[in-house]
Parts: sequence; structure tokens; C-alpha cells
Amino acid sequence: MQTKRLLLVEDDRTLADLIGFTFDRAGYDVTRTGDGEEALILADEINPDIVILDWMIEGISGIEVCRRLRRRQDTANLPIIMLTARGEEDDRIRGLETGADDYITKPFSPKELVARASAVLRRVRPAIAAEKLDYAGIEMDLAAHRVRRDGEPIDVGPTEYRLLRHFLENPGRVFSRQQLLEAVWPHSEDIELRTVDVHIRRLRIALGANGGSDLIRTVRSAGYALDAEGSA
Repeated sequence: MQTKRLLLVEDDRTLADLIGFTFDRAGYDVTRTGDGEEALILADEINPDIVILDWMIEGISGIEVCRRLRRRQDTANLPIIMLTARGEEDDRIRGLETGADDYITKPFSPKELVARASAVLRRVRPAIAAEKLDYAGIEMDLAAHRVRRDGEPIDVGPTEYRLLRHFLENPGRVFSRQQLLEAVWPHSEDIELRTVDVHIRRLRIALGANGGSDLIRTVRSAGYALDAEGSA
């Protein structure tokens, strides 16, 4: 099962420690902040799989952070769970209408929060919880660490495998070179941007080894996407 990236936006340090510890033990890669403005920046930088967002935080409110994330094209479908001490029905409705996928009122069990996060991911981004990824004839078996295209085995190196996996988890989405570096390379600060181009080229060669069409779309001044329709 893949490591899922969680952005935790909570300014209560004790509660954030507890939530972060619980999600870390559940296999999540947790990034924390207690500031709304920083949360919006981190959403771009780390490309989280899910956001847990407190209503009352420093800077702009959690409800406004949720609203802004929903307005952005690249985070419009990002799973968001709202945390709040507000238990009134009108507040819950407001949070959900703003775009939250789920809503949990304090106090709560951290284990329940993990379960709710898993449920949201299964519903909103089923590829995150999958053992196999499949798109446009490309099949990736995460347990066996194997790749096939139209039933034929594809030989890819470790970095190309991670790159392809990231694309398969987000088909059609355009990623900049910097975003790909941060998502695929463990120590991206030591890697040059042009390295991404080298591995994209290798991945294209591997995927086209049996005569298949090029599914990796280059978007000028933006980056790359795995896009069967755009590459047709």
C-alpha cells in the first residue's frame, strides 16, 4: 500500500501532535501547519492526497482555506475533512456546502479520524487505496511491482516506476517539473529540474517498446501529464 500524503492544518499543538502521531503510525506522510496562508502554499508544494483542516486556525479561517482550495483547478477535487468544536447543524451544513468531504466535531477519537480519512479516500480517490492501478491499457500491480501495457510486460527502472505510479494515481493532471521532483525523488532538493526530462524520455521509450502510442502529454511552460485523450 502506498504512502499517502496528509496535510494537517491544526494550530492546537497538543492535538496536532496526537493526530500526526496516529496518522504516521497508519502509514501516512504527515505535513503540519497551524496557519491558513501556509496551508494554501503547502497544498501546492507537497500535492497532498488529503487535507485535515481545523475551522479555527491562525491567519485565514479553515472555512476560507477550504473555499480557496475548491476554487483552484489543481485542488478542486482534493479530499478535505473539516475539524471543529462547532457542533451546530448550521455550521456542519456550512462546512459541507463550502466543499468539505466530511466533518468531525471535537472531541473525537484519532482512530476514528483515520477511519474517516480512509473512507473519504476510497470514495473520492479510489486509486489511492488500490493494489492495482489501470489507465489506458497500462496496468501496474503494486504488490508484485510489475507493469504491463495491453497485456505485455513493460520493463521500467525504479525511478520510471515511481514516476509512472504518480501519473497513474493522477491521470490527466498536469504536473510541473518541480512538482514531479518533490513527489517522485526522495531528496528533490539535490536534483536538477532537467533530470525530470531525462526520466520522462526513458519512461516514454519503455511504454512505447511494443509500438504503443505516446500517452505522456507535454504541456508547454507547464509540465507533463499522463493523458490518453490529449496524446491521441
